[in-house]
Amino acid sequence: MTTHYSTPHAPGAARRASAANRWPTGTARRHLGSYGEDLAAEYLKESGMTILERNWRSGRTGEIDIIARDKDALVICEVKTRSAHGFQHPMAAVTPAKAQRLRQLTELWLHGNGGPPPGGVRIDLIGVCVGRNLAPVIEHAKGAA
Repeated sequence: MTTHYSTPHAPGAARRASAANRWPTGTARRHLGSYGEDLAAEYLKESGMTILERNWRSGRTGEIDIIARDKDALVICEVKTRSAHGFQHPMAAVTPAKAQRLRQLTELWLHGNGGPPPGGVRIDLIGVCVGRNLAPVIEHAKGAA
């Protein structure tokens, strides 16, 4: 599913959106990633999901960008944001190693939170493309990892 947003939804997003209009490095890259995660969270809420956690970390193992509930299923979301002038589609950045790490992180989260829900667990990928003078484009691949 692809969604186009014409206006930023997150507080301060207009400021962060300007960072996406040039090649992102350092702080600008972090702002771009944060902006993409804000848009993804808003998109998931608008899709009827409940956001349980954002940026959940497990020591040095890594981070889950968004943990949500879709009816009775747990949804682990990896968000990748790229500027439109980048060379790689956002979802192409999720390598087999990254997918395996997401599965490991999911197991850790489940272990600390009472196990899997009745509806099971799904790992989704959300790609966000932002470009100069263009509305952000969100692509959501359910059960992709």
